[in-house]
Amino acid sequence: MERERKFDLDAGRPVPDLTGVGPVAAQHEPERVILDAVYYDTEDCRLLRSGVTVRRRSGGGDEGWHLKVPAADGAREEYQLPLGDELPEELVARVQDYANGGVLAEIARLKTERYSYELSNAAGRRLAVLTDDHVTGEKAGSALRLDGWRELEVELAEGTSPELLDTLSDALTRAGARPGHWPSKLRRLLSDWLAGEEEPGRRSTAGEVVVAYLREQVDAVRRWDIGVRRREEDAVHQLRVSLRRLRSTLRSFRRVLDRDRTRELAGELRWLGRVLSDVRDLEVLRERVTGQFAGLPGETRSARAAVAAHFDRAESEAQAAVAAALDSGRYAALLGALEQLAANPPLTEHAEEPARSELRSALKRAERKLVKAVGKLDEAEEPDSALHSVRKKAKLARYAADVVRPVSGRKIRDWRRGAKTVQRTLGEHHDLVEARKLMREVAGSTGPREAFVFGVLHERSARRGDELRERFLREWSGAKRL
Repeated sequence: MERERKFDLDAGRPVPDLTGVGPVAAQHEPERVILDAVYYDTEDCRLLRSGVTVRRRSGGGDEGWHLKVPAADGAREEYQLPLGDELPEELVARVQDYANGGVLAEIARLKTERYSYELSNAAGRRLAVLTDDHVTGEKAGSALRLDGWRELEVELAEGTSPELLDTLSDALTRAGARPGHWPSKLRRLLSDWLAGEEEPGRRSTAGEVVVAYLREQVDAVRRWDIGVRRREEDAVHQLRVSLRRLRSTLRSFRRVLDRDRTRELAGELRWLGRVLSDVRDLEVLRERVTGQFAGLPGETRSARAAVAAHFDRAESEAQAAVAAALDSGRYAALLGALEQLAANPPLTEHAEEPARSELRSALKRAERKLVKAVGKLDEAEEPDSALHSVRKKAKLARYAADVVRPVSGRKIRDWRRGAKTVQRTLGEHHDLVEARKLMREVAGSTGPREAFVFGVLHERSARRGDELRERFLREWSGAKRL
């Protein structure tokens, strides 16, 4: 699983020293390697447009055939096979859903002189790797294209906290690196083939930024639809997140997108999201409740069995509902509406305004709603419900900040980080609220011994909920404002 960020660095500029940034205690001397990669795709770059990469790489410690596919939160899953001369049939089979019948052929070649700097903590454990790449690219086919550039990349090691990626990224930008405009070296090289689909930048209009995000999420719906049908791990969660991000964008950026023309679509996104929520919420709740049994004596076996039976029954029903929804005409119509949204978005006159100024108003509106929800906590008759409302407003704020990331500065990134922190804390709090509801429900259909066990777990959960509320208040008081 790759978790990385890319940056541009001017020729002749020294590689930033990240020693002392967060837990980084040492930035070791670089290791040099020459990489030679040949990339394969359809003639019209269907894999690249879906964020998928197939390549044959020689040189370095991971030479071989590589397949990369998008995963959650900007990460990418990578599959590797041993080096050979022929494109492996196994990789071809894995990408057929993306190629959609297209034939894979060589489209480009990249040669990279790479200098890798290992970043370690005080105990000597590797936290991340900073690479300085000097790249030369050659496009295959009749129209030859040669290009060269320099690129920095920071990639977290397995087991490293994802938050470190933000910390290292901030340090690199302060040292003169610029967030990479291109998601991959290949996309940069083939930008002429993908004219009109370039990533938005700081000079983009509000419409260009919002539409690029919408299309990214529509692509994600296509991708995770396949995963749900194949029962891939986490696919239901990722499809639901994509739907929520689409709906949030339609709501938050109504000055850019004609709300009258998107209202029905937003309602359908909400419908499907609710169907998926039953499965995902049960997954989370099962993990939360079964985890509560840790440390309890073996006499709780009957209570554990009662919980397992409840979830087995409920999850089976929820999964059947998801399968029926994805096979329905209503869902087919929703997919058609999403394709239309991506191809012909209903933009307003505000879409032509500069993105940095126009989109900031949506973030300000999201912040006001969040602040208002927090202000109602002290007078709330149902505190748990009020905290859940704050959580939902924090999520909307975070999603809105995700849309404007191509044009955002440090202040917006800090604000987003605070919203995400609040959302996570209150997400755990809400899970515990739902867990207590379930414990009361299951306890009512069991004997006195099991009911006693559920009472103990209920009290544990309530105490943890109080701790999380206090943690949220501390996090909120320290969160950045726009």
